[in-house]
Amino acid sequence: MAKNSIGLIELTSIASGFLACDSMLKAADVELILSRSICSGKYMVMVRGEVASVEAAVAAGLAGTRFSVIDSFVIPNLHEQVFPAIAGSNKVETLEALGIVESFSVASLIEGADAAVKAANIQIIEIRLAMALGGKAFVTLTGNVAAVESAVDAAAQIVGQKGMLVNKVVIPGPRPELLTEMI
Repeated sequence: MAKNSIGLIELTSIASGFLACDSMLKAADVELILSRSICSGKYMVMVRGEVASVEAAVAAGLAGTRFSVIDSFVIPNLHEQVFPAIAGSNKVETLEALGIVESFSVASLIEGADAAVKAANIQIIEIRLAMALGGKAFVTLTGNVAAVESAVDAAAQIVGQKGMLVNKVVIPGPRPELLTEMI
C-alpha cells in the first residue's frame, strides 16, 4: 500500500512538540518527515505513512497537547509534487505565470498547496515553512495564467477557511530573475 498520506501538528510550545512527536511515533507505523522548532517559538511535527497509521499518529499527538495546538491535518493522498517542494524546491526550467499564497500557519499552507496542484495543471516551485518568516509559510507555483489563477484560488480557499490567509498573488508575466530568487 502507498505511503503517500501525511499528517502534521503545529504547536505553540516546543515542549509540547517533543511530546506530540513521541506520542505520534509510538502510536502507529509512520515515518518521521520532520520534527523541529520553527520561527516565533512554534514547533511542528510531520509524519508520513498509510492513511490509517497517519490518522492514528495525529490523533495520539493531539491527545496530550490540545492547549498548544495551532493547527493540524491529515491529507490522505498528497500530490507527488508536494513532497519535494516541502524538502526544498522542484526543478523548474521556465517561469510562466507566478502564483504565491502566503499563510500564517504551516499546516494550512501545505493543505492549500496540495489543493492547488490538484485543482489545475501547474508546477509547484517551492514551499517555505516558517523558518526566517516569523512563523508564516508560503508556496510558489507556475503554469499558464488561467491554471495559476485557479490553483491560487483553490489554495487560498483552503487556507482562508482556517482564517490563516495572509495574501495571494498572481503575476501573469514575471521577470525571469524572480526564478533565481526562489531556487
